[in-house]
Amino acid sequence: MNQSELQQLTEELSIAFFQRPFRHQAVFNNRLRTTGGRYMLGTHHIELNPKHYERFGKEELKAIIKHELCHYHLHIEGKGYRHKDKDFKIMLEKVGGARYCTSMPDQKNQSRVIHYYECSSCGAAFKRKRRVNTEKFVCGRCGGVLKKINQSP
Repeated sequence: MNQSELQQLTEELSIAFFQRPFRHQAVFNNRLRTTGGRYMLGTHHIELNPKHYERFGKEELKAIIKHELCHYHLHIEGKGYRHKDKDFKIMLEKVGGARYCTSMPDQKNQSRVIHYYECSSCGAAFKRKRRVNTEKFVCGRCGGVLKKINQSP
């Protein structure tokens, strides 16, 4: 599916399920990693993850587009467009959009590097997803010097 087919599909879904036109752009964005799509508040454009279409097919893409169109139409109307808003939940249920997109298999059990640190004064152990600059940061409990350890405490 190319960009013009995606634009046409989005416009068709907007008329069929929302009875309102979609007057902005729908584009594939290869940089999206953890989400199926996103609605841009400033420009009103919709960006979609092409990997979801490639892996799960057109029906999954349609469900994601409906989800993003809910954000789009509610935002334009000045109603609650966020996930937690009642207007959004009601409209999403009405049109049959996806509440969550299907997780990509290669992202499910993605092994992240975990960094372990230990305070040399009080012995407190810390686990972090990101590295900590031990020359700049100290123990939050006692102010002691942190040292990196190689395995889980």
